[in-house]
Parts: sequence; structure tokens; C-alpha cells
Amino acid sequence: MPASPTTVLIVGSGPTGLTLAIDLARRAVGVRIIDKAPDFPRSSRAKGPNPRSLEVLEDLGVVDEILASGSAPLPMRKYRGGVPIADADPFADARPAPDAPYDRSWLIAQWRLEEILRARLAQYGVRVELGAELVGLTEAGPSVTAELAGGGEIEARYVVGCDGGHSTVRKLLGVPFEGKTDESRAMVCGDVEVQGPDRGIWHQWFDEDGAVMLCPIPGTRSGWWFQAGPETDASGAPVPPSLESFQRLFARHTRLPGAQLSRASLLSTYRVNERMADRYRVGRVFLAGDAAHVHSIAGGLGMNTGIQDAYNLGWKLARVASGRAEPTLLDTYEEERLPVAAHVLDLSGEQLRATLEAIKKPGGGLDSAISAQTSGLGNGYRWSSLAGDGATARLRAGDRAPDAPCHDAATGAPLRLFETFAGPHFTLLGFGAGTARTVREAAAAHGDDLRAHTVDAGTALGLTDDEGHARAAYGIGPDEDVLVLVRPDNHIGLITRAADVRAVGEYLRGAALERA
Repeated sequence: MPASPTTVLIVGSGPTGLTLAIDLARRAVGVRIIDKAPDFPRSSRAKGPNPRSLEVLEDLGVVDEILASGSAPLPMRKYRGGVPIADADPFADARPAPDAPYDRSWLIAQWRLEEILRARLAQYGVRVELGAELVGLTEAGPSVTAELAGGGEIEARYVVGCDGGHSTVRKLLGVPFEGKTDESRAMVCGDVEVQGPDRGIWHQWFDEDGAVMLCPIPGTRSGWWFQAGPETDASGAPVPPSLESFQRLFARHTRLPGAQLSRASLLSTYRVNERMADRYRVGRVFLAGDAAHVHSIAGGLGMNTGIQDAYNLGWKLARVASGRAEPTLLDTYEEERLPVAAHVLDLSGEQLRATLEAIKKPGGGLDSAISAQTSGLGNGYRWSSLAGDGATARLRAGDRAPDAPCHDAATGAPLRLFETFAGPHFTLLGFGAGTARTVREAAAAHGDDLRAHTVDAGTALGLTDDEGHARAAYGIGPDEDVLVLVRPDNHIGLITRAADVRAVGEYLRGAALERA
């Protein structure tokens, strides 16, 4: 008897694929995740999650381990002619806020981040299947057959390509990857061992003829991320990266002995690619992460945009696959995420240009690529068909739902809004006593799909907003009665001032979130 088809097959086990696999597995969706690599990579690559991705990772239950395994961003020291001339700390004045608990990105080697995500996925009984190379896709009726090198096949109801900028899934679908590659801005990269420089600093040596940047890799004694403009040969062609070329670049720009750099691995040449797929879905097959969009490295937005793609897609796939929502819900993945990728493409390009201009001047450095926009906290979906009615003084439907410290009205124990959002459900917040009945009726009508909480309703149930942080974050006055419906990916679906349980039900049905 043939095996029953997998519900979702994920191709690619980087941060995007692993985030999606965890989100599906915790929703009891049958998922398999494959990767053509024979072994898990040890490359440090992307430097870590931004504040919005940290919120996602908190919901998935891994943020504490990620914070413990990494470090806060380091102060940056800029040099000219080998001499330090300026220090900068882009986050010196940043502080966690009641509505945004993460005020900065976090440095962690990508291999370590993936290791943590794989361990979390294994808790749901799912493991990455290595050495499984996709070579073909055939959709027929209610399923897709994935053909593997060597003759194996996997049948799945849905397939998601999270297999990077050279995505096999995207190529098999024939989806164009429009954009440009800038060969003039090539950079050599790698993980290196260096003795000598202060590991509490991100060092950046700039000269008229090039640069070397060294950032210590958390969790290692002498490991560093190495980035530099490439050497060129007599004809002006870039020299392929090697230990010897890294040592020459290190000596030239730091004025330190090249022998202090003793090992170089996972070498690569990075070229500025700015490309995006023109669609994220072909039938039952989806694209996410670098398979759908690649950006310049300025601002560290590539991996983070992929993690947030997965967070958007996961709950939608789960609801449709379980029969709780109409298949049209899946159309909103592209509707919401493609414009975000286009914005990030423009933003990262602008950040790169600003950085390249800044480093021409004494004291300029990579801090020019960091801004409030690179946090990811401002990305919302106000244009989406899932953005229902309503607005407050601070928020509109489609926006990210803020956090706030509250208390459990029954026990007095501290309870953050993010803790009430955590998990595979919608959340209804009823601000004010006038919403208490509506909250009770909505909770009874929608069962496990909806968790409902009053805020300052004057009863022993729900939450108390003792310091007013929740009302301030949501822009709700002290005497206003307001309902806020929060989606499973912590974006606002609906805001209504009417204490009417029908508004919640009409939103869920009208937005194709529930079968009639």
C-alpha cells in the first residue's frame, strides 16, 4: 500500500524553511523538510534576527536560547590607514519598550540559529532529510509529486520552495527572477581565525583602495566574520578568495601581520543581487525567502524577510490544509508578502548606497546601514484583503499588533500581550467593560480557534492594564470600549468600537478564514 501523501513538503532547511516547518508542526500539520546538502552547513553567514524576527522566534518558543547563544550588536570601530579614528554604537540609546520588547538585532552565527531551530522542530517529531535533491515537480489534482535525484518521489498536498537564491523550485516552476547583479560591488567573505583584535568590537578598516571588516562570531574563542573588497590581478579581475588572499588583504588594510589570520573557511564571493520573483505561488507550490527575493546585505534584511515570509504563510497553510478555511486564504500570502519584499528590496538598496557614500568619508562605517526601518517592526499589511475595518489613534487594521505588560485579573500575575498571542490561534482583546459580553460570546462561538481576553473590564476574568501600556500601545482612550482581533501571525485583523459579536464572526467568514 502506498504511503499517504505528506501535507506540506518544504524544500530547503535554512532559517526560512525551518521556521515554516516549526510553525506547521506545532499546528499538527504533517510536514517533511528536505535539503540536497549531505551535511548541515557550518557557515556563519547571516548575522542574526532583527527585532521583528525575534518576536516571531519568541512565538515559536526558541528566543531565549537564541539570545543566550548570541550577543548584542557590538560597537563599531572605524580605521583609516590602520589608525582608529571613530567609534559608533548605533544602539547606544535604544531601550526595550512596553510595546516592543526587542530593541535591536541579535548577533548569532547562522549555523547556531539553524541548530536551535532544528532542535525545536525535532521536539515535534520532524527532522531534516539530508541528501534529498529535488529534480522535478508534477502537480496533478489534489497533490504535487516531487521527484528526487536517484529516483525517489514524495507526494504532498503543497510544496514550499525555501531553497535559496538559486532555487530549484523556482526554476522548475518557470517563475522569472527579475532584477540585477552588480559585479562592481563584489565582496569576499568567510569565517576566519584571527588573534589579536579586541573581540568586544566590530572592526572596520577603510582605505581608498578597499576595506576589511571583522566581526567576532559569538560562541567562539577566535572566530570572526571576514568581509573585504576583493583583491584584483594585473588585468583588474577579482582574485578568488583564499587564506593567502585574505592574509594579504588583512595586512594591507589593518597594517597588522597577515599571519595573525591563521585559518579561513567557507569562503565565498558575494555580489550585490537585487532580484524578486513576480509571483509567489503557482498552483499548490509556493516560494519563500531567498527563493522569492534576494537583497543587498545592507541592513541584514534577507534572512529576516524570509523568516517573516514563513510566519505569514504557516498559519494560512495550516488552516486550509485542515479544512477550517477556504483555499482562497492562500492567495493572501502573495498579496501581503510580495509588496513587503519589494519595499525591502528598495530599502536595502538605499541602505547600501548610503553606506558606500559614508565609508568614503573619515568616520563613516556600516552603522550607516542601520535605521528604524531595518527593525522590521513597521511592516504591516494595511492594503490586504485580510485588513478589516477600523482604526484607533495609533493603529489600523493590518498593522503589527504591539506587546504590552499587563496582569492576570484573577491572580495578579504579570502577563504580556505577546504571551496571550502565542500559539496557533486568533486573539480577541476587548478593551473596557462594555466589551465583556461580546468577548464571552465570541469565545463560545469560535472554540479553540479564538482566545478572548477582556482588558480592564472590571471583572476577575481577563487582563488588567494597570499602567496603561496596552491602551497607549493600541491608541485607545481610558473611557473607550474597543474590540481588537489579532491574527495568528500577530497582525491586527479588525478594530471595532461596537460591542457586537457579529463583527468578529463576519470578519472571520468574510476574510475567508472560516468555512461558512
